[in-house]
Amino acid sequence: QVQLQESGPGLVKPSQTLSLTCTVSGGSITTSYYAWSWIRQPPGKGLEWMGVIAYDGSTYYSPSLKSRTSISRDTSKNQFSLQLSSVTPEDTAVYYCNAEWGAWDYWGQGTQVTVSS
Repeated sequence: QVQLQESGPGLVKPSQTLSLTCTVSGGSITTSYYAWSWIRQPPGKGLEWMGVIAYDGSTYYSPSLKSRTSISRDTSKNQFSLQLSSVTPEDTAVYYCNAEWGAWDYWGQGTQVTVSS
């Protein structure tokens, strides 16, 4: 079974870049047809899909975040990462990494990121 674990700083200052990594175990990020996403949930709000990197390395981003978001991967470490630039307090949220493969759906436990000076 695929397991995902988010890691990264819990506190980021405004205007800086938020960087998170998702370490995957129990499966390879290059396995065909897997999609690896970042999703966040601001306090008191619903889930927001941010973007995805597919098994072949192709990426797609939410239009509302596209200008500030980059998702990359390190196949040697079986990890994929999120970078969100020019953060503001509105980017404070629990950030989740997610894997989808057909009907299967896996989630990390989530990591709280607070944007504050």
